[in-house]
Amino acid sequence: MAEQDPSAPALFDVSALTPTFMDLQDPEYAYMFGFLQADGHLSRGTGQKGRLTTEINVRDIAILREFQRLTPYNSSITERTRSTNFSRKHHSATWNLCALEARTILNQLGLPYGKKSKAITPPRVAFSRHDYLRGVIDADGSVGYTGQGLPFVSLTTASTAIGAYLCHYAKKVTGAERMIRRNARDGIYNVLYTKEAAVLLAEHLYHPGCLALERKMSAAASLASWVRPSGMKVRPPRKPWTAAEDRVLLAAPTAAHAAAELGRSQKSCQVRRWRLVNGVGTSATPRSL
Repeated sequence: MAEQDPSAPALFDVSALTPTFMDLQDPEYAYMFGFLQADGHLSRGTGQKGRLTTEINVRDIAILREFQRLTPYNSSITERTRSTNFSRKHHSATWNLCALEARTILNQLGLPYGKKSKAITPPRVAFSRHDYLRGVIDADGSVGYTGQGLPFVSLTTASTAIGAYLCHYAKKVTGAERMIRRNARDGIYNVLYTKEAAVLLAEHLYHPGCLALERKMSAAASLASWVRPSGMKVRPPRKPWTAAEDRVLLAAPTAAHAAAELGRSQKSCQVRRWRLVNGVGTSATPRSL
């Protein structure tokens, strides 16, 4: 048998068969990174020791097994039952990853060590955007129907960058505009999409065959059947106030005069004037459609 010429080119690149760990242009890694940013925790130990942990309800353990499959480093999944503020017997599953190389990659991509809720930002490298956002929402958001039977997609986050990015991205997908504002009670952002905007966003994020929590994938699929009741009016999106309009409003002798000049309702002008005079929340928050 003839020996292979060592100078001859390889028939194929073996490395191309396996995606690079945490290549965020790969949909599965983009999703995984978004999930870990929202629900993972990187901790340092002595020397080069440390750990990445992700603890979730045991009902979602399948997603941790997917993370283990995607990670070419040794990792483990453990279960425990403990008492929490919400349940006397909370059964959870935790994925543990200690490899320094893996932790370094995740850290460099934007998963900080220690407390991170306010510090995380969307990746600064090329990434699959809708898969990344689905990971964030699976970890820190909700999909389903409100008590009134209206479809919704929501995200709860302490990160200004993440909240603003969802608003920016969702506007392109749905046309619905949101302006984030921290909750006065706990400083958290609650970004909410309802009705047609929620249906469009869920359909876009949770596409067939994607990596996702099974229960949220099912919830997203169920939103597609929602149809606006015939008697439910469609509210037009709220028109943001500009600095020029604010000047006209404050210079007008009455709210009625301002309304006539600006083409807005008198009530809108009264509320805006009060907010300007009192310095209270002058960035209007659009109503849900």
